[in-house]
Amino acid sequence: MNDTASVIDPEHAALLVMDYQPGILRNLANADALLAAAANAISAFRTRGGTVGYVRVAFDDADYDALPPTSPMAIRIASVGKAFHSDSADTAIHDRIAPAPGDVVVRKTRVGAFSTTDLDKQLHQREITTLVLAGVSTSGVVLSTVRDAHDRDYQIFVLSDACADPDTEVHAFLNEKIFPRQASVITTEQLDDLLAAPQQS
Repeated sequence: MNDTASVIDPEHAALLVMDYQPGILRNLANADALLAAAANAISAFRTRGGTVGYVRVAFDDADYDALPPTSPMAIRIASVGKAFHSDSADTAIHDRIAPAPGDVVVRKTRVGAFSTTDLDKQLHQREITTLVLAGVSTSGVVLSTVRDAHDRDYQIFVLSDACADPDTEVHAFLNEKIFPRQASVITTEQLDDLLAAPQQS
């Protein structure tokens, strides 16, 4: 963990749980541990009154039609048919960490959490200035969201044990060498200590 902050104010912080979908998680050997880590982080945020947000990747029919043939995303999506259709159970948020009423939920059609969603608008409406990120994969949604969130002036924390990548060496390299340039890398155990109790008025 670097020293950019010692406390997370839950009133102005959001936990983003990104791409925790059955169709993605089944490709990881440590899916159960990831789900447990995400569940712990969600519980910590809910207990302290923080915002929990969910990001999932899925395409409806119009999204498929709108993908330009020259897009690398189009090529990837075409290779798996309708596996990422918005109606597929594989693109739903995993039921072990299902959203609760009042949570932020967005559907994206690109890698990062912001570019094809109204996530930034919803977070600003809630006066969120700090993001805590959990996601799959580390080299995909997490990396893209760290970079974009940094350019949008959010303070960022990455939960290293609630992120995973098919390439474990890439996961370690990003958490050890790349993310600390723009974010604080912490564990879910450290998160509970960093979350400050809401201030009483």
